[in-house]
Amino acid sequence: MPTQSKITALNNMFTVTKQPQIEPVYVLNDTESQSSLTVFPDRGGIATSWRVGDRELLYLDTDRFTDPSLSVRGGVPILFPICGNLPDNTYKIGDRQYSLKQHGFAREMPWTVSHQSTTTDASLTVVLESNEATRQVYPFDFIVSFTYRIQGSKLVIDQTYTNKSDTLMPFSTGLHPYFLAPDKDRLIFEIAAASYQEKQTGEVHPFAGEFDFSQAEIDAAFTNVTANTATATDAGQKLTLSMTTSADYHTVVFWTVKGKDFYCLEPWTAPRNSLNTGVDLLHVYPGQTLTSNVTFTANFS
Repeated sequence: MPTQSKITALNNMFTVTKQPQIEPVYVLNDTESQSSLTVFPDRGGIATSWRVGDRELLYLDTDRFTDPSLSVRGGVPILFPICGNLPDNTYKIGDRQYSLKQHGFAREMPWTVSHQSTTTDASLTVVLESNEATRQVYPFDFIVSFTYRIQGSKLVIDQTYTNKSDTLMPFSTGLHPYFLAPDKDRLIFEIAAASYQEKQTGEVHPFAGEFDFSQAEIDAAFTNVTANTATATDAGQKLTLSMTTSADYHTVVFWTVKGKDFYCLEPWTAPRNSLNTGVDLLHVYPGQTLTSNVTFTANFS
């Protein structure tokens, strides 16, 4: 009897493996392309490693990851039911005021594995359901599911958002992927926007594909994207990384800090504070489900 449980078919090139650790860890593999994805359901459903061949594409601060008191800096954190922060961390539903931390609660809660498959790709579905703790800060009943799929050099993240409440459910959602970049000065970006707004000052700057990485921090929001694609070309790694989203993603955020080997290219459905402003806010009717999708593709030259 093997020490690891594998869901696989005879001669199948795809596997999903649950590793025997203290907290559940699942590894999705495409054995033909030697690509893999590592997912920690109990840690916010986060993917912490995405490898294509012998190349790691994600950054992970392992010291922060092993300290539960710190927010994770690395991998692909899930943002729900808000992206970014709210003024004073507060918003209103009707006459009642609620409090939500930056990026919401999904990235800090345990998710449950509901399905895995190795038929046409390696896939794992993780689910987050509302509970008493979530209802204290977000007064809705919901089921959110994320299905991670890998095949070749492609990572697909399919999502569903089901409203189990008897009232209209507003939210925004997104991802906060940390991509490994040892030499950020060799990065060029294609984002379907002519300008971005800087978080620290609120100033709007023209954009022509490059950032000034001598700054201590860059936090740039592209809220006027005209297409659901973005590309990062890393000449140092001879890597082109593309991101494609479903039509309900209207914002792209770029974030990095000086001296760290990562950049974040983040797909958001709405900008900061959308629960208060209503800008690009998503709504799901009672008993209905909204579906969305983000796909990342890596190409090495």
